[in-house]
Amino acid sequence: MPALTDHQIETREALARRLCDEFTTFPSDAVRRCVDDVRACMDHLGLDATPDRVERMAREHLTGVLKSEPPSGRGQAGGADG
Repeated sequence: MPALTDHQIETREALARRLCDEFTTFPSDAVRRCVDDVRACMDHLGLDATPDRVERMAREHLTGVLKSEPPSGRGQAGGADG
């Protein structure tokens, strides 16, 4: 089933590109890894990993990581080392 595999790869790449464009503060490889991890987790749990569901879950995770950074740590390379 090479055609199905090619379609899945194209779909995953399109999804990752959309999220990379949305979350520019993250390196693109981190966003792609997040997409792959979400899909793997959904498969492991026996959930139907549709592109829409994977995108929503990956977006939610990336948003959570972004918002979890304390305001004092934003924009500083090494954080507050004292």
